[in-house]
Amino acid sequence: MSFRENHELHRRRFGRNLGLGLTLAALIFLIFGLTYVKITQTSLPPAEELGQ
Repeated sequence: MSFRENHELHRRRFGRNLGLGLTLAALIFLIFGLTYVKITQTSLPPAEELGQ
């Protein structure tokens, strides 16, 4: 059983989809990284400074 060769349109579409997928993955990792750094770098003031 042999498959037909992909049409040029499918190859171009695959390239665009791959580029878009990698861009979205990079954006997700960037947001995750910024969130992680923000959460781990935040230091809460002692309770005495809050008036409790």
